[in-house]
Amino acid sequence: MAKELNSDNYEEVVNSGKPAVIDFWATWCGPCRRVSPIIDELAEAYGDKVNIVKCDTEENDELTAKFGIMSIPTVLFFKDGEVVDKQIGAAAKSAYQDKIEALLK
Repeated sequence: MAKELNSDNYEEVVNSGKPAVIDFWATWCGPCRRVSPIIDELAEAYGDKVNIVKCDTEENDELTAKFGIMSIPTVLFFKDGEVVDKQIGAAAKSAYQDKIEALLK
């Protein structure tokens, strides 16, 4: 299962030396609820190589604003502490896997 991200652990997650994936979501968002189990599965599969976390936009205004999140779900993909890709809106598991695999190259 993906861990929760907040302002307290953001730097640790993004600058750990491993690529990172952040899923921005909210409890009231239907597409977010469809993506959530996919993110959890990917966290289990790639957890030793990639930090995969979820950020509740309702509880983390600062991070939501920092990345200009206007639509959810939005998934950001980080490498070396920088955003290198993103997925706005719900997508198939394979779309997220492809982006994660690209982070690992």
